[in-house]
Amino acid sequence: MPMINFTHPLTLLIVSLLFVLVVVLARETKKSAITAVMLFVFAGGLVAHAIMFTTTSNLPRDVASDLIFTMVFDLIFVLISFIAYLWVDDIEAKIKKKKSIDNSLDWFWGKI
Repeated sequence: MPMINFTHPLTLLIVSLLFVLVVVLARETKKSAITAVMLFVFAGGLVAHAIMFTTTSNLPRDVASDLIFTMVFDLIFVLISFIAYLWVDDIEAKIKKKKSIDNSLDWFWGKI
């Protein structure tokens, strides 16, 4: 069954490092499209894993457990990449002097 399996620590480490490198690249180039692509990749992975979980019948218990664990980490990466997208988009709007409708991260930073 082909899938990105986040139960392996090495896979989780590699994906986390790639995530950080992509966010740094997006911040340095001030292009929010880079983080948007990353957001859609993680959302697509979540959809693919959910389809795999629901359509495959009689999954062994360990495979089902791995899929659920992977979907949880997909959700975590979607959330973090969404916040990264909002952050880089705010940086890009300030650099290009675009008028932003709202400050999308004020709700987040106000709670911390």
